[in-house]
Amino acid sequence: MSNAALPEPDGVEPAAGVPRHVAIIMDGNGRWAGKRGLPRTLGHRKGVETVRRVVRHAGERGIAVLTLFAFSRENWNRPRSEVSELMALLRHFIRSDLDDLVKNNVKITVIGGRADLADDLLQMIEDAEGRTAGNDGLELVLAFNYGGRDELVRAARRAAEAVAAGTLAPQDLTEETFTRFLDTARFPDPDLVIRTSGELRISNFLLWQSAYAEYCFPATLWPDFDASHFDEALADYATRQRRFGAVPVSIAKP
Repeated sequence: MSNAALPEPDGVEPAAGVPRHVAIIMDGNGRWAGKRGLPRTLGHRKGVETVRRVVRHAGERGIAVLTLFAFSRENWNRPRSEVSELMALLRHFIRSDLDDLVKNNVKITVIGGRADLADDLLQMIEDAEGRTAGNDGLELVLAFNYGGRDELVRAARRAAEAVAAGTLAPQDLTEETFTRFLDTARFPDPDLVIRTSGELRISNFLLWQSAYAEYCFPATLWPDFDASHFDEALADYATRQRRFGAVPVSIAKP
C-alpha cells in the first residue's frame, strides 16, 4: 500500500468530526460483475482492490478502527465455487498485502467463528495477527465467518462458563461486563456503519455494537467505492447529532 497522500476533496476537513470507528458492509460485488456480463468471482476480485484503497484512505483520514464485513456465516449457503473463491481471496490478500500492512503500521484482528475454518487459513490468520500485533496505527478488523447472532451466542456461552467457573457472579453480569465477552471487546463501538450498494439492511452485522451507530447507505456498488465516496460518508457523518437516548451531541467541531 502506498503512503502517497490522496488529494483533498473540496469542502472536507479531515480533522473535523472524524469517526473513531467506521464499519463497512461491503456489498455489491456480484451485481457489479453481473452488470458487465462477468462472473461473480471477478466482482469479488475487484472488491479486494477497493479494500486496499479504503484501508489506505481510512488511515490517511485519521480513523482509528476500520471493520470490514468480509464473509458472513450465511455466505456458506452460496455456490461452492463462489465460497472457494472468497476463501482464496482472503488467502491471497494476506499473502500479498501483509508485508505492506506491517510496513504501514496497520494492526490486523479477525473476528468471527474459527471452528469451521480450514487449518491453513487459521494459520494464516494467526500469522497476520501475530506479525502486526506490535503495530499501533490503524486497527483493521476483518469480520470473517462472522454473524452478529452467532457472536452473541458465543459471548453468552463464555459468560455462562465464567459463572460456572466462579469467576463471575450472576449479579455482576451487566452490559459492560457482557461486552468483555464479545469478539470486539477491546474496540470502541462503531460510530459510523456504511453499507454500499443501496441496500437498506444490516445483515446480522455488529448487532450489539452498532446500537447507537450512525448509518450511511450509498448506492455505489463496492468495487466502485473510492476515496471520494468515503469522504462523502464522512462529511455526512460530521453533520449528524448523536443523542444516545439523551440530549443531542454535536459531532462536528464548533
